[in-house]
Amino acid sequence: MTTVATRTGVGPLLRDWRERRRLSQLELALRADSSARHISFVETGRSRPSEEMVLRLAEHLEVPVRERNALLLAAGYAPRYAETPLDDPSLGSLRAGLDRLLAGYEPYPALVVDGSYTVVAANRGLMSLLGGLPGHLLVPPLNAMRITLHPEGLAPRIRNLREWRGHLLAQMERQLALARSEPLRRVYEEVAAYPLPEPAGGGAEDREDPQPYPYFALPLRIEHDGHVLSFVSSISTFNTPMDVTVAELAIETLLPADPATVTYLRSLEGAP
Repeated sequence: MTTVATRTGVGPLLRDWRERRRLSQLELALRADSSARHISFVETGRSRPSEEMVLRLAEHLEVPVRERNALLLAAGYAPRYAETPLDDPSLGSLRAGLDRLLAGYEPYPALVVDGSYTVVAANRGLMSLLGGLPGHLLVPPLNAMRITLHPEGLAPRIRNLREWRGHLLAQMERQLALARSEPLRRVYEEVAAYPLPEPAGGGAEDREDPQPYPYFALPLRIEHDGHVLSFVSSISTFNTPMDVTVAELAIETLLPADPATVTYLRSLEGAP
């Protein structure tokens, strides 16, 4: 075994990830086909793990791809995963596939965001919900969290704003607990500080519908041109990504949560 003098290398980082996942050294060793003694030596800096071991431990600890590169660097190895700009020609097929997916989901809203909720693609269904927002919120790059929770954004239109805001903030908190991301932390601190706006139409928030619908998950209930639309959010990511950019993309689709929303959105398809 190679002795590592410093405790600021890969060992403390791996220990931090293990503790985040609430695994004992023995549990991690069994999953990674190693020994608790070796895991202990790696974490305390008494042993330098091989590149293969770093990647194996990262896999069993479900470490995000960007952070796997950081672990490799801390262990003295080159990063394994590229970070390709989304507009790079090599990702052309990915962009085309995402565009087809978003278009195919219309008239229902759908968008693609990166790891800090910057919108990288959106369909017409989503853009229709943003009609009437002030220009300063629509200047690229758009941020989904900012547009949703800003007092001049969609927030005044959301009928169950307190619930939906709490859901979004909790979602970001979970992400921050699992991965270090300064861009995401800045977005979280910004939107968490927004004051709650007065609902549109004077006290619209949290009103009961005349005929309540039995939602199967927490809906986003939002007013649009005098209609109350209800959506359930679904988020998809890529399996086994080999690129940091691709790993951090998320496709969010807003599934109509009641028949009235389906009928209304389909009616817009034929509108002039």
